[in-house]
Amino acid sequence: MPEPKASSSIPVPKMKRGIGPFFKDVQREAKHISWPTRQESLRLTNTVLGVSLLIVFILFGLSWFIEVIFKMLKVL
Repeated sequence: MPEPKASSSIPVPKMKRGIGPFFKDVQREAKHISWPTRQESLRLTNTVLGVSLLIVFILFGLSWFIEVIFKMLKVL
């Protein structure tokens, strides 16, 4: 049974191209980025802040509830 060929079908990056072509590639790829609008950024920021505050209140409530339960059981 013949052995499989070396993975010659997988492209290997050219590591010796230098730093100049690297930055040209970065610049070319940066042109493909689609940045969010200011309105979308503000909406998403407000969503993150709102969810964070909701989690803070839920955790605070759970902590208070557990503390009350422990005090009723005279554990604390």
